[in-house]
Amino acid sequence: MAQDPYEILGLTRQASADDIKRAYRGLARKYHPDLNPDDTEAEARFKAANAAHGLLSDPEKRARYDRGEIDADEQERGPPPGSGGGSWRTHAEGAHGDRYRWQGGGESFDAGGFEDFFGDYFRHGAAQDQAPGRGRDAQYVLTVRFIDTVRGATNRLTLPDGRTLDVRIPPGIETGQVLRLRGRGNPGRNGGPDGDALVEISVAPDPVYTRNGQDILLDLPVDLREVVLGERVTVPTPHGNVAMKIPDGADTGRVMRLRGKGMPARGSTPASDLLVTLRVQVGARDAKLADFLRDWKPDGNVQDPRASLWAALKQAGDEA
Repeated sequence: MAQDPYEILGLTRQASADDIKRAYRGLARKYHPDLNPDDTEAEARFKAANAAHGLLSDPEKRARYDRGEIDADEQERGPPPGSGGGSWRTHAEGAHGDRYRWQGGGESFDAGGFEDFFGDYFRHGAAQDQAPGRGRDAQYVLTVRFIDTVRGATNRLTLPDGRTLDVRIPPGIETGQVLRLRGRGNPGRNGGPDGDALVEISVAPDPVYTRNGQDILLDLPVDLREVVLGERVTVPTPHGNVAMKIPDGADTGRVMRLRGKGMPARGSTPASDLLVTLRVQVGARDAKLADFLRDWKPDGNVQDPRASLWAALKQAGDEA
């Protein structure tokens, strides 16, 4: 028997639709097969979360489950005590809000003359159940690389049942945005159209680049010689390597802007920039450099590098 869907999602039966959605998203991100390769336990939890979300996100199925008419596998439960054989049958919602009633051998589960009085009404409701209906939308979470959101890509999404969907990732997409794949959701009823697949994008952190609005940030290590002499260095960008000249005497933390090397243009929005922060690294001890600096006498225009710090302490009254 399948586990209780509320328990799988870590919720109570009073959970709202938004609570269910948030809980599912969190578990889907945590246990997604793409982030847990060769982890059978994570795969099982991912499938269980999908199944639980599929049941509880459908108001009609959730109501039937809460009333005990179907189990966690969405299978019909056995007859009520003393009812004999039979099955649940769908009708239009009655005066007491009971959409499903028991019908079969043994004691009748309905009030005696109720269906006679509303015969036409019930027959119309049963006929409605045979009409074509659109399939439910299916919701998924797809984790993508940051570089794919810059260049665009086609990623393969593995579904809980083993099927796959090829999802085109448009340049510029962000975490939380949802792509709609029409007709790739749950099958329609009685020949009706299939639902859509709603794929929420989750962008994995990148070890090199960080997105800041439309711009992209990069920390670039440089050595002492490069900043003292103002040399040209190679900068990796999401669009390929470019050469950049470092200003003479640039300090660590200085930000250089490479225009048009950030997120690509979209519609009327121009391409953004890559903001490169210089990180000066002295490196291992160099005997020749140490001897040079020991005898080096700076020009008269060289200021104390901590002058601004002492001034700030004095102004704040924080001097020891």
